[in-house]
Amino acid sequence: MTASARAGARPPTAHGRNTAAGVLLGLGTVAFVDEVVFHQLLHWHHFYDLSTTGVGLVSDGLFHAFSWFATVASLLMVASLRREHRFRGLAFTAGWLTGAGSFQLYDGLVQHKLMGLHQIRYGVNLVPYDLTWNILAGILLVAGVALWTLSRRRARGASGADPGRA
Repeated sequence: MTASARAGARPPTAHGRNTAAGVLLGLGTVAFVDEVVFHQLLHWHHFYDLSTTGVGLVSDGLFHAFSWFATVASLLMVASLRREHRFRGLAFTAGWLTGAGSFQLYDGLVQHKLMGLHQIRYGVNLVPYDLTWNILAGILLVAGVALWTLSRRRARGASGADPGRA
């Protein structure tokens, strides 16, 4: 008997694993798009703008590595779920939207405003940029949570009386 079984912990469900894979890909996707578009192509900011350009570039590299680790981990999870014939697109999409929205909202509120690591852009009125960034994040997050709720209900219905096994 495994330690988690002895402790009464239930193994991860297919729904939970699909959602987690989606969350990781959502994080990785938004981080990747942010890094490529705003950091590399537009040169609007670095991940960490409170030091030299060199430190900013190193922070961008670490941020880029994070996005790829999240993406690769997600794809490995999806491959495992597909091998087991347990991949569920609805739960995965719910996770993707939730992960993307959560990361973008965290970036916009915590990193931009609370910690001041960087702003979306410098030398301009930030209000339209901040509103657009955070409203889009909120839309992604609300859509993800709504889809997660729907996918969870479907998983409960498909698994019968035990919703934890879907």
